[in-house]
Amino acid sequence: MGQTLEELAKQLRDANKKVQLIYAFNGTGKTRLSRAMKELIAPKPVEGEEGALSREKILYYNAFTEDLFYWDNDLESDTIPRLKIQPNSFTDWVLADQGKGVDIVNNFQKYATDKVTPAFNSVYQVTDKDGKMTDVPANSEVTFRVNPTNLIIEGEEPIVDEDGKPIVTEQYDVVKISKGEESVFIWSIFFSLLEEVILTLNDADPDAENSNKFEKLEHVFIDDPVTSLDENHLIELAVNLAALISSAPVQLEFIITTHSPLFYNVLHNELGLKKKPANEGCYLLEQLDDGTFNLNTKYGDSNKSFSYHLHLRRILEQAIAEDKVERYHFTLLRNLYEKTAGFLGHNQWGDLLSSAPGSKEAYVRVINTFSHSSLSTDQVRDPTPQEKQTVRFLLENLIDNYGYWKEDA
Repeated sequence: MGQTLEELAKQLRDANKKVQLIYAFNGTGKTRLSRAMKELIAPKPVEGEEGALSREKILYYNAFTEDLFYWDNDLESDTIPRLKIQPNSFTDWVLADQGKGVDIVNNFQKYATDKVTPAFNSVYQVTDKDGKMTDVPANSEVTFRVNPTNLIIEGEEPIVDEDGKPIVTEQYDVVKISKGEESVFIWSIFFSLLEEVILTLNDADPDAENSNKFEKLEHVFIDDPVTSLDENHLIELAVNLAALISSAPVQLEFIITTHSPLFYNVLHNELGLKKKPANEGCYLLEQLDDGTFNLNTKYGDSNKSFSYHLHLRRILEQAIAEDKVERYHFTLLRNLYEKTAGFLGHNQWGDLLSSAPGSKEAYVRVINTFSHSSLSTDQVRDPTPQEKQTVRFLLENLIDNYGYWKEDA
């Protein structure tokens, strides 16, 4: 029997390590672990008592951070698309108190696209359903502008200010960004704040502005910020995050979880974790059949310490043997195909399906149906018995045709 997530959170808190890097497959419990850590370090106050804000003790980025944002898709009124921000103290703190709007824009354009500029709203009024004017608070909405330019239209009489100078107007198109770009934008808010925190804590002047705002902060928990990034931006983010962590004062302890072997490896190398096994921790998080968890200490990057492809194979074989193939096993199967194809020099993982009898396109379609359902796990039904057999069939295709060692009967 393993441990509960609450017990693992206590273990991580008490480890006294500057960096603890955790690898886990999707669905294992990374986000739940981040919540358990938050509740341990900054629990909600008992009714009638005044508690400190959680951000004074821990900063955390996880899937719940993204829940603060939602789109206003008013197609009936044909209004411009706006990303709304749920009322909360976190974004108010980042945008109003810390004034990080410009840094957020810069980070978004660095990791997503420099063709789109996020713009936070100023306070304005709207007419509600009862015909009353109400205020829309500042920094409660974001629009995304494509190629904004300042211009004076040639041939038209310019509007001038009181000094007779032309007033330059801004022209742009407003777009709804992709789900991946939205995730990058939300990460940019957190990362911009983290930069400010570390800069403030490193300020040697105790009388400097904001010098006491973060003095109680001790933990930063970052859960999988790279879900929507391509490899180039993923590596860039990992390198920049590692540099920021390295510059942080000793009072800050970081816990980072990820399902990405590449992100894990870049952080592992950039932070020099292989040289400091006594000061930092590298782990593999596993969920056991009884619902408890193991946090196994690992040394080396994911390729050396996890035998990543063999670990995937064992999980799939166990699920097939126990007739417990679920949706996420299709994602693991695709990961195994991708890793094998990359090692063998193929451009596409689907190339390895050519050795399997039947329709290559049908296999790709089935795998993609389930492996691309992570944005909403309720959108895709459970696999049918025939689709479960596809996992067995395609795993055997890899083992039989692409150099996987087979144990003698």
